[in-house]
Amino acid sequence: ELAKLGTILPAPGALMLILVAAMAVTPFLNNAATVLVMAPIAAEFAGDLGYRPEAFLMAVAIGAGCDFLTPIGHQCNTLVMGPGGYRFSDYPRLGLPLSFLVVIVAVPMLMIVWPMR
Repeated sequence: ELAKLGTILPAPGALMLILVAAMAVTPFLNNAATVLVMAPIAAEFAGDLGYRPEAFLMAVAIGAGCDFLTPIGHQCNTLVMGPGGYRFSDYPRLGLPLSFLVVIVAVPMLMIVWPMR
């Protein structure tokens, strides 16, 4: 259960867990469906840990919009694949470092803009 894992993590770790979970779901669903699935989970997760839900919900929104690992998770990735001459394997090669960068920047910024307590 996510809440049990969240209790052993510090606040930034719990927020990062939700962000990464949303980033992991979005290649399989489109970004709007990811938000619909993950938002209630994130809000309950935050409540179970005693945090305000705003930062967690924004983490879901950011994670859902950041599918850089596959050409099928976002329509823009699919549109440029053929004309750009990209292969499926090109996406994770550039997308993984970009995903790490999003996590490194987003988690502290979310905690600054939407305080968790």
